[in-house]
Amino acid sequence: MTMLADLVELVIGIDTHADTHTAAVVTVKTGALVETLTVTADPGGYDDLLAAADRHGGLRAFAIEGAGGYGAGLARHLAAGGEVVVELDRPARPTRRGGRKSDPIDAERAARDALTRTHLAAPKSGPQRAALAALQLARCSAVQAAGDAGRQLRALVITAPEPVRARFRGHRSTRALLTVALALRPTASRADLEVVTTMTVLRELARRVRDLEAEAAAHEKAIGQIVASWRPDLLALPGVGPINAAAVLVAWSHPGRCRDDAAFAMLAGVAPIPASSGKTVRHRLNRAGDRQLNRALHNIAVCRQRYHQPTRDYTEQRQKQAKTDREIRRCLKRYIARQLYRQLEQHPATTA
Repeated sequence: MTMLADLVELVIGIDTHADTHTAAVVTVKTGALVETLTVTADPGGYDDLLAAADRHGGLRAFAIEGAGGYGAGLARHLAAGGEVVVELDRPARPTRRGGRKSDPIDAERAARDALTRTHLAAPKSGPQRAALAALQLARCSAVQAAGDAGRQLRALVITAPEPVRARFRGHRSTRALLTVALALRPTASRADLEVVTTMTVLRELARRVRDLEAEAAAHEKAIGQIVASWRPDLLALPGVGPINAAAVLVAWSHPGRCRDDAAFAMLAGVAPIPASSGKTVRHRLNRAGDRQLNRALHNIAVCRQRYHQPTRDYTEQRQKQAKTDREIRRCLKRYIARQLYRQLEQHPATTA
């Protein structure tokens, strides 16, 4: 099994922050810490970091803690220069009592942690992935805010004065309540201040929901256009729409980031976790991994169980084996992760 120590002579561990990055240069041959430095989190600081690495010579790799957050700019700068970049999650740290904690110590720990790992991840990259991630964030925020405003409107209708409640009586769904609220025309009057204020607030909440839904729809349209131009083959798979495809693409990023379908399943949190004891042999749900990707796989599995005949036949077969609905869905999500990974690793031009 190839490790990072077999490929390079130097490892530069980097502890990233909003304004500064701290780096520690560790030699692979002796394991010695030869230099630590702190640079600013801007192109000038990135060039200073490269200059420090050049002083020691030899093949090198940069192990960045937080390459998808504070270290995103540094990761892009290094990748553009052809450097070997390794993404680390938070390295294992000793307990705070009796344990040392500082930026140089964390940077050195990141370098040594990269040397001991057998499986290393490459940072996410690509303009399409970055665009989808930004649109996903904006759409999710708009959808959540619209849902909050809709629930606030419904709650306010329940406690509103009787003249206001009478306008909404007979309307049960949130959509019907929004339609009535948008049509309200409160008039200023000192005698019915509570009524006028309540009607005004209800109308403003309804307008907020309408605007947020329009914003979410615009983001969804932009997401669909990017997915259709980048990987249209995903949209041809049963149960895969633009939103689910975007979540998959954002997590996958580019070919080769995940070494195989098992790694992709672990990233998605759908790899089976052994939970056997005594005479019981079983697997349980995986609570780790990228939860947005896990949610996308869950949505695909639910859709296929309803509308995809081969999946419905598989579900019936597993039910006859006394499998629970949760266990069946776990198996389906694992199979879907394998299918998606194999589809993604192919170039769209060569996909049937």
